[in-house]
Amino acid sequence: MKVTAEKNEKVANMIFGSIYPLYLNRLEKNGRTKEELNQVLRWFTGYDQDALQTLIDDKVNFRTFFEKAKIHPNAHMIKGVVCGYRIEEIEDEFDLYRQCRRMEKLIDELAKGRKMEKILRKEKK
Repeated sequence: MKVTAEKNEKVANMIFGSIYPLYLNRLEKNGRTKEELNQVLRWFTGYDQDALQTLIDDKVNFRTFFEKAKIHPNAHMIKGVVCGYRIEEIEDEFDLYRQCRRMEKLIDELAKGRKMEKILRKEKK
Protein backbone atom coordinates (compact mmCIF):
# COMPACT_ATOMS: atom_id res chain seq x y z
CA MET A 1 0.00 0.00 0.00
CA LYS A 2 1.06 3.56 -0.60
CA VAL A 3 1.00 6.33 2.00
CA THR A 4 -0.85 9.49 1.03
CA ALA A 5 -0.47 13.03 2.36
CA GLU A 6 -3.99 12.72 3.81
CA LYS A 7 -3.13 9.50 5.65
CA ASN A 8 0.09 11.03 6.96
CA GLU A 9 -1.79 14.10 8.21
CA LYS A 10 -4.48 11.99 9.85
CA VAL A 11 -1.88 10.04 11.83
CA ALA A 12 0.06 13.24 12.65
CA ASN A 13 -3.04 14.70 14.31
CA MET A 14 -3.91 11.64 16.41
CA ILE A 15 -3.32 12.09 20.14
CA PHE A 16 -0.57 9.81 21.44
CA GLY A 17 -2.16 9.65 24.91
CA SER A 18 -5.40 8.31 23.43
CA ILE A 19 -3.58 5.52 21.55
CA TYR A 20 -1.21 4.55 24.37
CA PRO A 21 -3.95 2.74 26.41
CA LEU A 22 -4.84 0.72 23.30
CA TYR A 23 -1.20 -0.38 22.96
CA LEU A 24 -1.11 -1.24 26.66
CA ASN A 25 -4.39 -3.16 26.58
CA ARG A 26 -3.21 -5.26 23.63
CA LEU A 27 0.06 -6.08 25.35
CA GLU A 28 -1.52 -6.95 28.71
CA LYS A 29 -3.91 -9.35 26.93
CA ASN A 30 -0.79 -11.09 25.64
CA GLY A 31 0.92 -11.30 29.03
CA ARG A 32 3.24 -8.31 28.62
CA THR A 33 3.55 -5.37 31.01
CA LYS A 34 3.35 -1.59 31.01
CA GLU A 35 7.02 -1.55 32.00
CA GLU A 36 7.93 -3.54 28.88
CA LEU A 37 5.88 -1.20 26.68
CA ASN A 38 7.58 1.81 28.22
CA GLN A 39 11.01 0.21 27.81
CA VAL A 40 10.38 -0.22 24.09
CA LEU A 41 9.05 3.34 23.75
CA ARG A 42 12.01 4.76 25.67
CA TRP A 43 14.47 2.83 23.47
CA PHE A 44 12.79 3.96 20.26
CA THR A 45 12.13 7.61 21.12
CA GLY A 46 14.86 8.50 23.59
CA TYR A 47 12.29 9.80 26.07
CA ASP A 48 12.70 9.01 29.74
CA GLN A 49 9.75 7.81 31.82
CA ASP A 50 8.81 11.28 33.07
CA ALA A 51 8.87 12.75 29.56
CA LEU A 52 6.66 9.92 28.26
CA GLN A 53 4.13 10.53 31.01
CA THR A 54 4.18 14.28 30.38
CA LEU A 55 3.48 13.73 26.66
CA ILE A 56 0.54 11.50 27.56
CA ASP A 57 -0.79 13.98 30.14
CA ASP A 58 -0.37 16.94 27.77
CA LYS A 59 -2.31 15.10 25.06
CA VAL A 60 0.30 15.77 22.38
CA ASN A 61 -0.35 14.55 18.86
CA PHE A 62 1.94 12.15 17.02
CA ARG A 63 3.50 15.05 15.09
CA THR A 64 4.73 16.67 18.31
CA PHE A 65 5.57 13.28 19.82
CA PHE A 66 7.94 12.42 16.97
CA GLU A 67 9.29 15.96 16.45
CA LYS A 68 10.56 16.02 20.04
CA ALA A 69 11.83 12.42 19.99
CA LYS A 70 15.44 11.37 19.49
CA ILE A 71 14.77 8.30 17.38
CA HIS A 72 17.23 5.48 18.11
CA PRO A 73 20.08 5.22 15.58
CA ASN A 74 19.17 1.56 14.96
CA ALA A 75 15.55 2.35 14.06
CA HIS A 76 16.45 1.76 10.41
CA MET A 77 16.76 -1.93 11.33
CA ILE A 78 13.00 -2.14 12.03
CA LYS A 79 11.57 -3.74 8.91
CA GLY A 80 8.49 -5.63 7.90
CA VAL A 81 4.81 -5.11 7.25
CA VAL A 82 2.45 -3.30 9.62
CA CYS A 83 -1.19 -2.67 8.69
CA GLY A 84 -0.42 -3.51 5.06
CA TYR A 85 2.50 -1.09 4.78
CA ARG A 86 6.05 -2.32 4.26
CA ILE A 87 8.01 -0.01 6.57
CA GLU A 88 11.16 0.15 4.46
CA GLU A 89 9.13 1.20 1.38
CA ILE A 90 7.46 4.23 3.01
CA GLU A 91 8.77 7.34 1.24
CA ASP A 92 11.02 9.83 3.07
CA GLU A 93 8.42 12.58 2.70
CA PHE A 94 6.20 10.56 5.06
CA ASP A 95 8.80 10.10 7.79
CA LEU A 96 6.26 10.69 10.57
CA TYR A 97 4.10 7.88 9.21
CA ARG A 98 7.16 5.62 8.90
CA GLN A 99 8.16 6.33 12.53
CA CYS A 100 4.64 5.55 13.69
CA ARG A 101 4.68 2.23 11.83
CA ARG A 102 8.13 1.40 13.21
CA MET A 103 6.85 2.00 16.72
CA GLU A 104 3.80 -0.17 16.03
CA LYS A 105 6.06 -2.91 14.67
CA LEU A 106 8.01 -2.94 17.95
CA ILE A 107 4.78 -3.11 19.93
CA ASP A 108 3.51 -5.88 17.66
CA GLU A 109 6.68 -7.90 18.25
CA LEU A 110 6.32 -7.39 22.00
CA ALA A 111 2.70 -8.57 21.87
CA LYS A 112 3.72 -11.67 19.94
CA GLY A 113 6.18 -12.66 22.65
CA ARG A 114 9.44 -11.77 20.95
CA LYS A 115 12.37 -11.45 23.35
CA MET A 116 13.26 -7.91 24.40
CA GLU A 117 16.88 -8.24 23.25
CA LYS A 118 15.60 -8.98 19.72
CA ILE A 119 13.08 -6.12 19.77
CA LEU A 120 15.70 -3.57 20.86
CA ARG A 121 17.83 -3.90 17.75
CA LYS A 122 21.61 -3.84 18.00
CA GLU A 123 24.12 -3.61 15.17
CA LYS A 124 25.78 -6.94 14.47
CA LYS A 125 29.50 -6.89 15.16
